Amino acid sequence: MDRLLAELPLAEESYRMGGWTVKAPRLVAFHGDPGTGYVYSGLHHEPSPWTPTLGELRERVQETTGLTFNAVLANLYRQGSDSMGWHADAEPEIGPAPADRWVASLSLGAARRFVLKHRKTGERRVYELGEGDLLVMRGTTQTHWRHALPKTKKPVGPRLNLTFRHIVQLPR
Repeated sequence: MDRLLAELPLAEESYRMGGWTVKAPRLVAFHGDPGTGYVYSGLHHEPSPWTPTLGELRERVQETTGLTFNAVLANLYRQGSDSMGWHADAEPEIGPAPADRWVASLSLGAARRFVLKHRKTGERRVYELGEGDLLVMRGTTQTHWRHALPKTKKPVGPRLNLTFRHIVQLPR
């Protein structure tokens, strides 16, 4: 993780929510192949080039999953108060149909709770994701479930989450 923290241009992000400008409770970096620009939370991200370490990890994740990835969103959760609210990765750039969408989430550093919540039933599934854990969400996962990384009051160290994605070019 230390190598990645030295390589990545992690930065604060702000986004609009209900007429207010809000700082995201985490640091973010986006890397990928040329032409893999990505929009989420109303923010457009152009990819920085792959770093050597990200390139190595992409190859390992692709070998493990049998899937192809051309971009990665890095989120650094510095302490327990850093978090990610309920959402689904269902942007059109990830794939036009649910069967085309896949995200592989690699956890590095401190273990944190990752929660899935079914959109209709409210059923929750909780996973404690720690160093080196890989979670793949594909198919209709993003259609039927939302996910979050909630805040915790427990003392926890930093956690770097790499979400590998396959960005598709959309007609303009």
